[in-house]
Amino acid sequence: MSVVRRKFGDDYQAVVAAPFHRKRQRFVDKNGRCNVQHGNLGSENSRYISDLFTTLVDLKWRWNLLIFLLTYTVAWLVMASMWWGIAYLRGDLEIHQSPSSGHNPCVANVYNFPSAFLFFIETEATIGYGHRYITERCPEGIVLFLFQSLLGSVVDAFLIGCMFIKMSQPKKRAETLMFSRAAVISQRDGKLCLMFRVGNLRNSHMVSAQIRCKLIKIISIMTLEHKSWLDDFGPSILPQPKPSVMV
Repeated sequence: MSVVRRKFGDDYQAVVAAPFHRKRQRFVDKNGRCNVQHGNLGSENSRYISDLFTTLVDLKWRWNLLIFLLTYTVAWLVMASMWWGIAYLRGDLEIHQSPSSGHNPCVANVYNFPSAFLFFIETEATIGYGHRYITERCPEGIVLFLFQSLLGSVVDAFLIGCMFIKMSQPKKRAETLMFSRAAVISQRDGKLCLMFRVGNLRNSHMVSAQIRCKLIKIISIMTLEHKSWLDDFGPSILPQPKPSVMV
Protein backbone atom coordinates (compact mmCIF):
# COMPACT_ATOMS: atom_id res chain seq x y z
CA MET A 1 0.00 0.00 0.00
CA SER A 2 1.33 3.46 -0.93
CA VAL A 3 0.15 7.04 -0.39
CA VAL A 4 0.32 9.54 -3.26
CA ARG A 5 -0.29 13.29 -2.92
CA ARG A 6 -2.37 14.76 -5.74
CA LYS A 7 -3.44 18.33 -6.32
CA PHE A 8 -7.17 19.09 -6.47
CA GLY A 9 -7.62 22.79 -7.17
CA ASP A 10 -5.52 24.73 -4.64
CA ASP A 11 -5.31 21.91 -2.11
CA TYR A 12 -3.35 18.67 -1.96
CA GLN A 13 -5.03 15.49 -0.87
CA ALA A 14 -3.54 12.14 0.00
CA VAL A 15 -4.71 9.32 -2.24
CA VAL A 16 -4.17 5.75 -1.18
CA ALA A 17 -2.99 3.61 -4.10
CA ALA A 18 -3.73 -0.08 -4.24
CA PRO A 19 -0.69 -2.31 -3.86
CA PHE A 20 0.77 -3.80 -7.01
CA HIS A 21 0.95 -7.56 -6.89
CA ARG A 22 3.34 -9.08 -9.40
CA LYS A 23 2.00 -12.35 -10.73
CA ARG A 24 4.51 -15.09 -10.23
CA GLN A 25 5.11 -17.50 -13.05
CA ARG A 26 4.44 -21.12 -12.23
CA PHE A 27 7.36 -23.53 -12.11
CA VAL A 28 5.07 -26.43 -13.04
CA ASP A 29 1.83 -25.84 -14.92
CA LYS A 30 -1.42 -27.40 -13.79
CA ASN A 31 -1.22 -29.96 -16.58
CA GLY A 32 2.11 -31.23 -15.24
CA ARG A 33 4.36 -29.57 -17.84
CA CYS A 34 7.53 -28.03 -16.44
CA ASN A 35 7.65 -24.37 -17.38
CA VAL A 36 11.43 -24.26 -17.87
CA GLN A 37 13.30 -22.84 -20.82
CA HIS A 38 16.97 -23.68 -21.24
CA GLY A 39 19.34 -20.94 -22.30
CA ASN A 40 23.02 -20.24 -22.91
CA LEU A 41 23.65 -23.81 -23.99
CA GLY A 42 25.38 -22.99 -27.26
CA SER A 43 24.37 -24.63 -30.50
CA GLU A 44 21.55 -27.09 -29.82
CA ASN A 45 20.87 -28.18 -33.41
CA SER A 46 23.98 -30.34 -33.62
CA ARG A 47 23.01 -32.09 -30.39
CA TYR A 48 19.58 -32.96 -31.75
CA ILE A 49 21.00 -34.18 -35.06
CA SER A 50 23.55 -36.38 -33.30
CA ASP A 51 20.63 -38.35 -31.82
CA LEU A 52 18.41 -38.23 -34.89
CA PHE A 53 16.26 -41.24 -34.01
CA THR A 54 15.17 -39.84 -30.64
CA THR A 55 14.64 -36.43 -32.24
CA LEU A 56 12.23 -37.93 -34.77
CA VAL A 57 10.40 -39.84 -32.05
CA ASP A 58 9.94 -36.66 -29.99
CA LEU A 59 8.57 -34.65 -32.93
CA LYS A 60 4.86 -33.99 -33.26
CA TRP A 61 2.77 -36.32 -35.36
CA ARG A 62 2.32 -33.88 -38.24
CA TRP A 63 6.09 -33.52 -38.66
CA ASN A 64 6.60 -37.28 -38.36
CA LEU A 65 4.07 -37.97 -41.10
CA LEU A 66 5.56 -35.24 -43.30
CA ILE A 67 9.08 -36.66 -42.92
CA PHE A 68 7.72 -40.16 -43.52
CA LEU A 69 6.06 -39.18 -46.79
CA LEU A 70 8.92 -37.00 -48.03
CA THR A 71 11.57 -39.63 -47.30
CA TYR A 72 9.78 -42.36 -49.20
CA THR A 73 8.82 -40.04 -52.07
CA VAL A 74 12.37 -38.74 -52.53
CA ALA A 75 13.87 -42.24 -52.24
CA TRP A 76 11.46 -43.63 -54.83
CA LEU A 77 12.10 -40.81 -57.29
CA VAL A 78 15.87 -41.09 -56.90
CA MET A 79 15.92 -44.86 -57.40
CA ALA A 80 13.55 -44.65 -60.37
CA SER A 81 15.83 -42.00 -61.88
CA MET A 82 18.79 -44.39 -61.50
CA TRP A 83 16.96 -47.14 -63.36
CA TRP A 84 15.96 -44.67 -66.05
CA GLY A 85 19.58 -43.45 -66.24
CA ILE A 86 20.88 -46.99 -66.81
CA ALA A 87 18.34 -47.51 -69.57
CA TYR A 88 19.29 -44.18 -71.13
CA LEU A 89 23.05 -44.82 -71.03
CA ARG A 90 22.68 -48.32 -72.50
CA GLY A 91 20.42 -47.07 -75.27
CA ASP A 92 17.41 -49.08 -74.12
CA LEU A 93 15.07 -46.14 -74.64
CA GLU A 94 15.58 -46.24 -78.42
CA ILE A 95 15.02 -50.00 -78.58
CA HIS A 96 11.32 -49.50 -77.95
CA GLN A 97 11.10 -47.50 -81.16
CA SER A 98 13.00 -50.13 -83.19
CA PRO A 99 12.47 -53.53 -81.49
CA SER A 100 13.99 -55.46 -84.42
CA SER A 101 17.55 -54.22 -83.76
CA GLY A 102 18.52 -57.30 -81.72
CA HIS A 103 19.68 -55.24 -78.69
CA ASN A 104 19.45 -56.84 -75.25
CA PRO A 105 18.06 -54.27 -72.79
CA CYS A 106 19.03 -54.08 -69.13
CA VAL A 107 15.39 -54.06 -68.05
CA ALA A 108 12.84 -55.31 -70.51
CA ASN A 109 10.01 -52.94 -71.46
CA VAL A 110 11.48 -49.90 -69.70
CA TYR A 111 11.38 -47.11 -72.27
CA ASN A 112 10.63 -43.93 -70.26
CA PHE A 113 10.59 -42.59 -66.70
CA PRO A 114 7.06 -43.80 -65.78
CA SER A 115 7.93 -47.35 -66.84
CA ALA A 116 11.19 -47.15 -64.85
CA PHE A 117 9.23 -45.93 -61.81
CA LEU A 118 6.75 -48.80 -62.13
CA PHE A 119 9.62 -51.29 -62.37
CA PHE A 120 11.15 -49.83 -59.21
CA ILE A 121 7.82 -50.18 -57.36
CA GLU A 122 7.56 -53.81 -58.47
CA THR A 123 11.06 -54.46 -57.16
CA GLU A 124 10.64 -52.53 -53.90
CA ALA A 125 7.22 -53.97 -53.05
CA THR A 126 8.34 -57.51 -54.05
CA ILE A 127 5.06 -58.10 -55.89
CA GLY A 128 6.82 -60.12 -58.59
CA TYR A 129 7.95 -59.24 -62.09
CA GLY A 130 5.52 -59.37 -64.97
CA HIS A 131 5.85 -57.34 -68.16
CA ARG A 132 9.06 -55.68 -66.89
CA TYR A 133 12.03 -57.68 -65.61
CA ILE A 134 15.79 -57.35 -65.29
CA THR A 135 18.02 -59.40 -67.59
CA GLU A 136 21.20 -61.27 -66.70
CA ARG A 137 23.30 -59.28 -69.23
CA CYS A 138 23.25 -56.10 -67.15
CA PRO A 139 25.89 -56.09 -64.36
CA GLU A 140 25.18 -52.46 -63.44
CA GLY A 141 21.51 -53.31 -63.07
CA ILE A 142 22.34 -56.20 -60.74
CA VAL A 143 24.50 -53.92 -58.58
CA LEU A 144 21.74 -51.31 -58.48
CA PHE A 145 19.23 -54.02 -57.57
CA LEU A 146 21.35 -55.06 -54.56
CA PHE A 147 21.84 -51.43 -53.51
CA GLN A 148 18.10 -50.80 -53.76
CA SER A 149 17.32 -53.83 -51.60
CA LEU A 150 19.77 -52.76 -48.88
CA LEU A 151 18.67 -49.12 -48.94
CA GLY A 152 15.00 -50.07 -48.80
CA SER A 153 15.59 -52.30 -45.78
CA VAL A 154 17.46 -49.53 -43.94
CA VAL A 155 14.81 -46.89 -44.68
CA ASP A 156 11.98 -49.24 -43.68
CA ALA A 157 13.68 -50.23 -40.44
CA PHE A 158 14.44 -46.61 -39.51
CA LEU A 159 11.11 -44.98 -40.34
CA ILE A 160 8.78 -47.83 -39.41
CA GLY A 161 10.71 -48.36 -36.17
CA CYS A 162 10.38 -44.65 -35.40
CA MET A 163 6.64 -44.70 -36.03
CA PHE A 164 6.17 -47.88 -33.97
CA ILE A 165 8.04 -46.48 -30.96
CA LYS A 166 6.11 -43.22 -31.19
CA MET A 167 2.77 -45.05 -31.26
CA SER A 168 3.78 -47.28 -28.34
CA GLN A 169 4.76 -44.39 -26.08
CA PRO A 170 2.28 -44.03 -23.19
CA LYS A 171 2.19 -40.23 -23.30
CA LYS A 172 -1.61 -40.13 -23.05
CA ARG A 173 -1.64 -42.69 -20.24
CA ALA A 174 -1.68 -39.86 -17.73
CA GLU A 175 -5.10 -38.78 -19.01
CA THR A 176 -6.67 -41.73 -17.17
CA LEU A 177 -4.82 -41.09 -13.91
CA MET A 178 -6.93 -38.85 -11.70
CA PHE A 179 -5.78 -36.87 -8.69
CA SER A 180 -8.10 -35.69 -5.97
CA ARG A 181 -9.24 -32.09 -6.40
CA ALA A 182 -8.49 -31.27 -2.77
CA ALA A 183 -5.52 -32.19 -0.63
CA VAL A 184 -5.61 -32.62 3.14
CA ILE A 185 -3.00 -31.64 5.70
CA SER A 186 -3.22 -34.03 8.61
CA GLN A 187 -1.05 -34.96 11.54
CA ARG A 188 0.51 -38.41 11.71
CA ASP A 189 2.99 -39.47 14.35
CA GLY A 190 3.34 -35.87 15.45
CA LYS A 191 4.19 -34.62 11.94
CA LEU A 192 2.12 -32.62 9.49
CA CYS A 193 1.45 -34.62 6.33
CA LEU A 194 0.05 -33.58 2.95
CA MET A 195 -2.42 -36.24 1.78
CA PHE A 196 -4.07 -36.70 -1.61
CA ARG A 197 -5.51 -39.59 -3.61
CA VAL A 198 -4.57 -41.04 -7.00
CA GLY A 199 -6.94 -43.21 -9.03
CA ASN A 200 -6.64 -45.23 -12.24
CA LEU A 201 -9.65 -45.14 -14.59
CA ARG A 202 -8.56 -48.02 -16.81
CA ASN A 203 -9.17 -51.68 -16.15
CA SER A 204 -5.51 -52.50 -16.85
CA HIS A 205 -3.56 -52.17 -13.63
CA MET A 206 -0.25 -50.39 -13.27
CA VAL A 207 2.15 -52.83 -11.63
CA SER A 208 4.64 -51.41 -9.09
CA ALA A 209 3.33 -47.87 -9.47
CA GLN A 210 5.25 -45.33 -7.39
CA ILE A 211 4.51 -41.70 -6.61
CA ARG A 212 7.14 -39.09 -5.83
CA CYS A 213 6.58 -35.54 -4.66
CA LYS A 214 8.93 -32.61 -4.30
CA LEU A 215 8.39 -29.40 -2.39
CA ILE A 216 10.15 -26.31 -3.72
CA LYS A 217 10.45 -23.35 -1.41
CA ILE A 218 11.67 -19.97 -2.67
CA ILE A 219 13.61 -17.77 -0.25
CA SER A 220 14.52 -14.35 -1.71
CA ILE A 221 16.56 -15.22 -4.82
CA MET A 222 17.66 -18.68 -3.70
CA THR A 223 15.69 -21.79 -4.58
CA LEU A 224 15.93 -24.58 -2.06
CA GLU A 225 14.67 -28.08 -2.64
CA HIS A 226 13.18 -29.59 0.47
CA LYS A 227 13.94 -33.26 0.76
CA SER A 228 10.84 -35.19 1.60
CA TRP A 229 9.66 -38.75 1.65
CA LEU A 230 6.38 -40.11 0.40
CA ASP A 231 4.60 -42.86 2.24
CA ASP A 232 2.88 -44.74 -0.57
CA PHE A 233 2.54 -47.98 1.40
CA GLY A 234 4.92 -49.86 -0.93
CA PRO A 235 4.46 -50.86 -4.58
CA SER A 236 0.91 -50.70 -5.84
CA ILE A 237 -1.15 -51.59 -8.88
CA LEU A 238 -3.61 -48.71 -8.33
CA PRO A 239 -6.79 -50.83 -8.37
CA GLN A 240 -8.63 -48.02 -6.59
CA PRO A 241 -7.91 -44.49 -5.35
CA LYS A 242 -5.60 -44.57 -2.38
CA PRO A 243 -4.20 -41.86 -0.11
CA SER A 244 -0.63 -40.73 -0.61
CA VAL A 245 1.06 -39.09 2.35
CA MET A 246 3.83 -36.51 2.00
CA VAL A 247 5.68 -35.66 5.22
